Amino acid sequence: MPPSDLNIVLDLPTGKRIYFAGDFHLGFPNREASRKREDLLVSWLSTIQKDAKAVFLMGDQFDFWFEYNHVVPAGYVRFLGQIAEMTDAGIQVFMFRGNHDMWTRGYWADELGVTVISDTCILQCGAKRFYLHHGDGLGKGEKAYKILRKLFRASWSAWLFERFHPNFGFFIATSWSRKSRKAQGNRFNRYMGNDKELLYQFASNMKTEYDYYIFGHRHLEIDVNVHEHSRYINTGTWLKAPTYAVFDGKDVQLTEYLK
Repeated sequence: MPPSDLNIVLDLPTGKRIYFAGDFHLGFPNREASRKREDLLVSWLSTIQKDAKAVFLMGDQFDFWFEYNHVVPAGYVRFLGQIAEMTDAGIQVFMFRGNHDMWTRGYWADELGVTVISDTCILQCGAKRFYLHHGDGLGKGEKAYKILRKLFRASWSAWLFERFHPNFGFFIATSWSRKSRKAQGNRFNRYMGNDKELLYQFASNMKTEYDYYIFGHRHLEIDVNVHEHSRYINTGTWLKAPTYAVFDGKDVQLTEYLK
């Protein structure tokens, strides 16, 4: 089992909830479509603000994100402003680094009050234990991707990329993203069965058993039993539907935001 970046214990007062959502991929495929998705996302965040104790953004909030020393990507001000409003109100917001937005520095923490999680978070809430991760690079297989992931996350790699002008850098990154998405084909369109799903296999093979294994990355809404008393839940992608998971202190429900 990979080491945990963060171990959290949360007390959940009566009427409060913990929310999980990610893979919004803001910026894809164009400004118009992204803006509609952003507006829906802000509407959802505004709705849950009244009862949210904590919000976990499960990674790939953006189709590409890179922070230079004094520059962050243009746009997304409504989403970022809503996050700042929530943290200012005392709501804890956690953001996982996904494979599309791993290049964060201090902006999210310093400007927005968000706790950034590089890989794994173990959450304890009451009697329930959660294993949380974006989902990329877990389990067996995908050796080539795991090598690339390690290279991309290296500090020297970010330093080299920073030498490019932002316009050129973003062009390279978005072109790579589209090529990668095309190469995946229809892999993200269907559940391939427990014996072939890497995240299910990862959860089922862990020596420590958790009540919930919650991931993103897979781009499918998934809620399946792993063991008798544990479940693997994937929050899906907002490229398809505004889905999210919510914990009310007793159980986790995977649902869709209906504005």
